[in-house]
Amino acid sequence: MMGTSSTIPTTALAVLLSASLAGEARSALIADNGVFPTFTRHIAKQVGIDKEAFAEASTCLSWFYKGAKQAPPAAVQGIAWHEPVLLQPERDCPLQYPGGMDTARDDFAKKQAFLSVSLTVYEFALVADHNDDQQYNAAELRDLFHSLSLQYDAATPPRAAGATLTARFDQWYQARNLEEVMKGMSTLYDQGYRMTAHDRAELDRVMK
Repeated sequence: MMGTSSTIPTTALAVLLSASLAGEARSALIADNGVFPTFTRHIAKQVGIDKEAFAEASTCLSWFYKGAKQAPPAAVQGIAWHEPVLLQPERDCPLQYPGGMDTARDDFAKKQAFLSVSLTVYEFALVADHNDDQQYNAAELRDLFHSLSLQYDAATPPRAAGATLTARFDQWYQARNLEEVMKGMSTLYDQGYRMTAHDRAELDRVMK
């Protein structure tokens, strides 16, 4: 009886220890409670705005080239957006671009650059979701922050982490600067992150 009674606490301790370790392992993979959707939806909203603006600029530039009886640039000819363009070129394009073809061409390049930024950052956000579960677990969020040279604290509330990432996107977008994004992407790739088939399908979806 003495031997049996002494093994009960030991067994219970082992069970508790095992449960504790399992809990710690699970905590390392806790879902982000909204950081991924906050970040990606913020970017996707801008992608939608940029697509519409780019389609309108493309329509007007093509209209000016047609009026001048010239073939539009290859960059314009190759566009196949499914975005509905609500403007009427004959009425709206001269009002939108009183400087004519030159101002339309400049605006087309500007809108193209903005769209490139938003799509590239969207790709970056998808790549950072290593297991494609549409959430950033603690390890993914840490890697994402560190790839951007940002301090990461696991105790940071999800709302604050999401706000940090969306604010950083806004900075890149306004500056039309992807240097930090491309460095971050390279860092993630060095850690084994990749653009997966799932990521590609999602990127294609927002581009349509």
